[in-house]
Amino acid sequence: MTIFNSNEFYDHESVLFFKDRTTGLKAIIAIHDTTLGPALGGTRMWNYASEEEAITDVLRLSKGMTYKSSLAGLNLGGGKSVIIGDPQQDGTEALFRAFGKAVHRLNGNYIAAEDVGTTVQRMEWARKSTPYISGISEGGAGDPSPATSFGVFNGITAAVKYKLKTDSLRGLTIAVQGLGNVGMGLCGYLHEAGAKLIVTDINRQSVQKAQELFGATAVEPEHILDQDADIFAPCALGAVLNDASIPRLKVQIVAGAANNQLEKPRHGKALRDLNILYAPDYAINAGGIILISNEGPNFNREKAMNQVAKIHETALDIFKRSDKENRPTHEIADQMALERVEAARAKRINVDRLTG
Repeated sequence: MTIFNSNEFYDHESVLFFKDRTTGLKAIIAIHDTTLGPALGGTRMWNYASEEEAITDVLRLSKGMTYKSSLAGLNLGGGKSVIIGDPQQDGTEALFRAFGKAVHRLNGNYIAAEDVGTTVQRMEWARKSTPYISGISEGGAGDPSPATSFGVFNGITAAVKYKLKTDSLRGLTIAVQGLGNVGMGLCGYLHEAGAKLIVTDINRQSVQKAQELFGATAVEPEHILDQDADIFAPCALGAVLNDASIPRLKVQIVAGAANNQLEKPRHGKALRDLNILYAPDYAINAGGIILISNEGPNFNREKAMNQVAKIHETALDIFKRSDKENRPTHEIADQMALERVEAARAKRINVDRLTG
């Protein structure tokens, strides 16, 4: 793999590789852009099939964090980290302390948080080696996944309001792919709002839990795309919207928590051509980072969650502008995010000229 020539590497400020022989740590930290502030992004631990797959994942995720923070109005840049390993077997305290030492070498240019395959406990282990860890329980926001679920729920209600012309989810059928912390939390909000749920996950226990708690209908993972539903909510891993999957969809809305749902940018246009409203993932799954950005001595959870609820209005703005300009929603979201980054970059350049 030629990293410097890859599309995913474009505009990244730095990509760093860390290895610790004692613990077996193999980690990659990617910093996409720090124009708006230090890069904040989660740490994903996954048993990647190859190192190339891990590199591609961290590069795409870190870029997404730049856009996510910008669109949410946060003074934070975009970064992400991945640890290559089995989260069930390899996530020891020693390994995460070693990871904390790796983060500390960046001197606050990157701030890590919990993500897929990691937990608040594991990030607290990492914090024993560095202060540059967020989303911890003591004195912090704690697990960000409930806020992410709440944000996605607000994105879904915005999509329903815009596309289906109703403020109610009662009676709507929503197919949820992935029942991790965020997906399960989202199901809770959707069930409470009166939606009918079709769910799937590779973890049978999670599926059973959703059936018991929410009366959900379970299907095998390979069949979730074929369901007759109003909304498809991808809440697992990325690139689920592609040439093979999009023609199978029988929904009017795609809105979920997974990062990088579009395998290629052109798949956003493919959804629009089919008259399917796509809620750009990083626009509606920003609840966790919004919560974490409020951490500090005066942390107020209610204030933070009120800020998360504003995702509803952000999504509506994207939908309206998309139709007005006759462009896919992901292009509009990208443009809105980049406008803020570029304005800050231009301001910085002007200041540098004046002081230089």
